[in-house]
Amino acid sequence: MAPDRPPSVDRLARSLADTGLPHPLLVDAARQAVADGDPASVEERARDLAESMGRHLLTGVVNATGVLLHTNLGRAPWGAAIDDTRYSTLEFDLSTGDRGSRQDRAPALLARACGAEAAIVVNNCASAVLLVLAALAEGRGVVVSRGELVEIGGGFRIPDVMAQSGARLIEVGTTNRTRLGDFASAVAGDDAALILNVHRSNYRIEGFTESVGVSELADLGLPVVADIGSGLLDVACPWLADGPPPWLADEPAARQTLEAGADLVTFSGDKLLGGPQAGVIAGRADLVAACAAHPLARALRPGSLILHALQDLALAYLRRDGDAIPFWRMATLTVDDLRYRAAAIAPDLVADTMAVPGGGTLPGVEIPSVGLRLPGDHAAALRAGTPPVIARVANQTTLLDLRTVHPNDDAVLGAALDRLGVR
Repeated sequence: MAPDRPPSVDRLARSLADTGLPHPLLVDAARQAVADGDPASVEERARDLAESMGRHLLTGVVNATGVLLHTNLGRAPWGAAIDDTRYSTLEFDLSTGDRGSRQDRAPALLARACGAEAAIVVNNCASAVLLVLAALAEGRGVVVSRGELVEIGGGFRIPDVMAQSGARLIEVGTTNRTRLGDFASAVAGDDAALILNVHRSNYRIEGFTESVGVSELADLGLPVVADIGSGLLDVACPWLADGPPPWLADEPAARQTLEAGADLVTFSGDKLLGGPQAGVIAGRADLVAACAAHPLARALRPGSLILHALQDLALAYLRRDGDAIPFWRMATLTVDDLRYRAAAIAPDLVADTMAVPGGGTLPGVEIPSVGLRLPGDHAAALRAGTPPVIARVANQTTLLDLRTVHPNDDAVLGAALDRLGVR
């Protein structure tokens, strides 16, 4: 007697159409069930696959960690308001009907916002530094203080970026002390093309230290490129009604760095700027143009979604509308406001805490905040909710910091606490 033939993979897959999974993935589940000799398990496999996909695809979460620029959660929350039924004028000039440049809109607005002659946008700050070095110093030397040879997230180091650009690193000074004379000696030769000043945004050197400011470097006769990293546009924060918060003290800003004599500044779009991942090169028009003309500029350019998001962001800055920028709205909430919200969610769980800027910015800085404190480690259970809630856990205590939670999600936290049975 002939053995029973296995069921059709396609028929099994079609029987699961109501799961919402794409048909090719249902075929994979059905094929695996048949191969394992267990076709009856195909529905369970499809459910497991759907749940797994929901956990592995990009999705929105409630950030209750108190880390304002959480790198693993996309740093600054910002999106573009676009009409997805229409095309965009990405590289089209409405006035002439001819081809335009994607660098003519958002970058020009960002330049205006930070007092630069011109600007271009690439896909992150490391790309901005790479492009500047390749365009302005390929085959020549770049002078950098040893105390500024930083490593950024993911193990990327300034010397490695410089090597890829084709420029040659000229180290001066020591880790803790670099003087103007060190730079002067290095630029006296014919090989140096520019001076690179790198903000130590993710660590500090304290004690017996000395460093050289941009204004002093500007007198040495070479172009000065300042990688300020975090993307603060102006130390005065004119977009905030109450001016700059105290925790921003000593953070370099694009406008003041250019006014001090830097020829170019590079910075991130998704840190203190509060926008999407991007890198900005701003400053002297001729140097920006040289960067834009370099072949790497095409490889590093962002797409229309990023540029549209940056355009909206730049317009908010120019309107001086800090409330329209989620990062600044969260960062400047008063402790009293946060305490009121926390008490409305779960009065018995209210606790003072400290939020941090995050994203490799402002090392050691803490911002007073308020949250909800739960005994025990509930991180996994909170992540399992819809939407997932991301908390921080220390010493077997779970903390939900409200500074990084949008008020619209307070009800989400309340429902999560109910599921845990702690409210």
